[in-house]
Amino acid sequence: MHHALQLASQAEVLDEVPVGAVIVKENELVGAGFNQPISGNDPTAHAEIVALRDAAQRLDNYRLVGCTLYVTVEPCTMCVGALIHARIKRLVFGTTEPKAGAVVSAIRTLDQKFYNHRIEVEQGVLADECRAIISEFFSRKRAAGKSLTP
Repeated sequence: MHHALQLASQAEVLDEVPVGAVIVKENELVGAGFNQPISGNDPTAHAEIVALRDAAQRLDNYRLVGCTLYVTVEPCTMCVGALIHARIKRLVFGTTEPKAGAVVSAIRTLDQKFYNHRIEVEQGVLADECRAIISEFFSRKRAAGKSLTP
């Protein structure tokens, strides 16, 4: 999770929402990413999606069986769907996302019975640090009267 926090800081430098993600398989880093939908003009370029793409390329397989994804903030619906399709084994996230979190907060996507893949979930890893980086980012945005949209 420490590495994911470092990646979140890279997103923040680009004025992106500071979220970072890494994927690990057998104690080896196989994928990494940070939010870049604004700088990349790509609405799907969430940290989790970028990390999934990186891991799939490195492993030469779109199925990431046996992999764990670590992400600083609870994933949204799009990202949870991608984790299911990639067959991620385990999801570990830092802080919840009350407005759009799709694991335990706004909607419990992984609890849906119709999915044929189950993901183990652990939450609250380095929660204070993960919460702080995103909270401080939005506090600065509000204080500056800035919007995330161009």
